[in-house]
Amino acid sequence: MTAGSPPAYGRGVTRLRPLLDPLLAVALAAVMVAELWISDVPESRITALNLAVIAATAAAVVVRQQRPGVAVVAAMAGLFVVIPLTGIFQTVPLPAMVSGYSVALVVDRRRVVYVGLALMAAVLLSLQLYNERRLLELDTLKNLAFVAMPLLLGVAVHNRRDYLTALVDRAETAERTRDEEAKRQVSDERLRIAQDVHDVVAHALVAINVQSGVGAHLLDRDVEQARRTLRDIKQVSSEALDDLRATLGLLRSEDAEAAPVSPTTRLGGLSHLSDSLTSAGVEVDLDIDPEVARLPGPVDATSFRIVQEALTNVLRHASSTRARVSVSHREDQVVIDVHDDGTGGRVPAGGGGSGNGLRGMRERAVAMGGTLEAGPGVDGGWRVLATLPTQHKG
Repeated sequence: MTAGSPPAYGRGVTRLRPLLDPLLAVALAAVMVAELWISDVPESRITALNLAVIAATAAAVVVRQQRPGVAVVAAMAGLFVVIPLTGIFQTVPLPAMVSGYSVALVVDRRRVVYVGLALMAAVLLSLQLYNERRLLELDTLKNLAFVAMPLLLGVAVHNRRDYLTALVDRAETAERTRDEEAKRQVSDERLRIAQDVHDVVAHALVAINVQSGVGAHLLDRDVEQARRTLRDIKQVSSEALDDLRATLGLLRSEDAEAAPVSPTTRLGGLSHLSDSLTSAGVEVDLDIDPEVARLPGPVDATSFRIVQEALTNVLRHASSTRARVSVSHREDQVVIDVHDDGTGGRVPAGGGGSGNGLRGMRERAVAMGGTLEAGPGVDGGWRVLATLPTQHKG
């Protein structure tokens, strides 16, 4: 058997499936004829008419899968013909029982109850018409049980099929959900890493670029200041390399539990960040609310990254000599306000910008459930205003 081909027995069963119900009808007819053969009642003679009505009653099961309701009605109607003509009682209910089972497989419980009541009424009527015994006997209960058992069996099989189908559906839904969640987590992690790399590298390179220009300008005028500028460049580049190594280490790590889930830089590092801008020629006024020291780690780290990128943009885009950074705690929010006095070209207010810096700041704020606005300040310069919830729910 070649790979991928269906098994031979599967094809055989598929071919035989259309013949199963006709073969079942033949078997039921044979059982009724056998009872007719061994019965000692006067009517039990094998005649063409008797064989015809038995065959017609048994033939009802041929359509039990396509038309189960028709099959059960035909089988019960045949019962009222076969009994008075042939005198057999024991096997003639079999086609109706099989058809009743098929009905219970495809209809709901309420309809099964209706079918069961109708069949029981037909059985009681047949007993009243053709049985000389009284109805209040054990034989009556036996006949009613013959009606109930196939219906109950059909309901049980129906319920089991529904249960298995529901299990399969839930498993498929859970699998799809796991795949979607895994893709979302990968996408979120890629975005976070991209933001971290951008923040670290962009800030360091901009600071180095500005400070190197300052150092070159001071080299012939103030050697000591130029030397301090070079030391600042070395420190900024060293810290950027450390952050970059940590981020790349996260990418290489195979231990998901050991990987940090958020940047380790916090608002406590803003004083050092302002020093690096001061050495590049931009004075930074910090106004940090002491309450923000108790911010959750993700909120603290995101706040720092937003301030860092805003100050990076001050160096990159604005002809600024001073920037003011305010981080305040208001009820259940932390408000970040970065305002410079520059006159450099910026994206239009509300335009959102096309650069990665502004987009990254906005993505970070939205990811924390906050907002971020950037645009020209009322008194000139450029202003970045971000609001983050203090209770991180991520």
